[in-house]
Amino acid sequence: MGNVVPLIHTATAIAAVVFLILKAKVNPALALVLGAIYLGIVCGLGAERTLELVNQGFGDLLAKVGLLIVLGVLLGTLLSALGALEKLMALLLRILGPRFLPYSFAVLLGTGLQFIFTDVLLVMTAPLARSLGVRIGPGGAARIAVAMAVGLEVGVTLSVPGVGTLALAGLLEVPLGVMLLYGFPLATVTITLTLLLFSALIKRGFWKPERDESPAAPEETAPSAQALTNPAQARGSLCPPPLALSLSPLLLAMAMIATGAFSAVAEWRSPLVGFLSDPVAGLLAGVILACLIARRHLPKGTVGDAFGQGYRLSGQFLVLRGVGGSLAAVMGAVGLGGIVEGTVASSTWAPLLLVWLIAAALHLAIGSVITSAITAAGILAPVAPSLDVQPVLVALAAGAGSLFAIHATSNTFWMLQALLGQTTRGALKTVTMSVSAASVIALGLIQAVSLMS
Repeated sequence: MGNVVPLIHTATAIAAVVFLILKAKVNPALALVLGAIYLGIVCGLGAERTLELVNQGFGDLLAKVGLLIVLGVLLGTLLSALGALEKLMALLLRILGPRFLPYSFAVLLGTGLQFIFTDVLLVMTAPLARSLGVRIGPGGAARIAVAMAVGLEVGVTLSVPGVGTLALAGLLEVPLGVMLLYGFPLATVTITLTLLLFSALIKRGFWKPERDESPAAPEETAPSAQALTNPAQARGSLCPPPLALSLSPLLLAMAMIATGAFSAVAEWRSPLVGFLSDPVAGLLAGVILACLIARRHLPKGTVGDAFGQGYRLSGQFLVLRGVGGSLAAVMGAVGLGGIVEGTVASSTWAPLLLVWLIAAALHLAIGSVITSAITAAGILAPVAPSLDVQPVLVALAAGAGSLFAIHATSNTFWMLQALLGQTTRGALKTVTMSVSAASVIALGLIQAVSLMS
């Protein structure tokens, strides 16, 4: 089969998925499965082989990252119940003041708070962010909106434990400790530079409050959604734990995961270190510690409520990510990976740019940051060893590319628009333009790291 035919069929399958989701209002998971089946059959794989690949791609992805996602969501739900976020933001506001709050807020969203499921984190922080917007001076609403959009989306694909980052590391076989070692500073610098850029633009009249901000109040569902994700709020806290204790499960998990990367660099290997630095062990330790703290300081039944909420969130999330793996598996089987490999082989001058372009093109077509990152990684997995760059940089370049041009197909776009009181025009500035700028900035930083390594 020529190179053109798989590309045409792939483009048709992606266009069909977009149509089913946007126009026919078909559930995204079902639309992705149908797109994968169509692609396999029209490319000559046959019905039986296509269904086998759909199952295999789903299972392979969840086998690599499923337990990590579940444990991460549970830890995030428990941290929410402990009120860690509200205490941390209050402390930052006191220490840093309103001027630097957007930067610290965005970096927190994009790094440590990625343990919390993205939609839940957005709903939890949006009312707080909107109230802070009026306290940080002119253009405050725009600056805090950019901080939220960039922090949330960059963290998903560039920083451990962002779920897209977990999937990229799993598919490209990058140790999570290494991904954390590279991704944490990359996400932090990318977020900071993007906010500096947009703060300068806002000062020069880029933001028009009369046209970009909506006079309507945030949706009344936000407080109830926040209560739903914070069982302790609904029940009332007995004795709220101090901030350091509330954050200790998160810090423990991150420290254990990071130990693996540092021990590998120091060539310090032992069975005990290997066990303790395993991401599953780190997240499990964090969940256990969070349970112990919650049982001591929160009302009876709060831990059970938090686990129930975590199971509901992780179940929905696992299905969507799994079917993204199904589509990636079929794309690889129809020869798309070979086409990409040939392109890379003939253009070795900028392999990371090509990786970024592939992920960006997939995101423009599919509209989902995480699904496009997973699909790109699935295509690139067989090609990655042939690239003359570190696998972790390939994973990060795919993650950066998948951030480009978030638009109306993204649920996060509309949630940010509604919860932060923006018009669609305003959201195009604070979400689409800002996260696209972060995507390009991240690529530049990754290229710089590649040249130095």
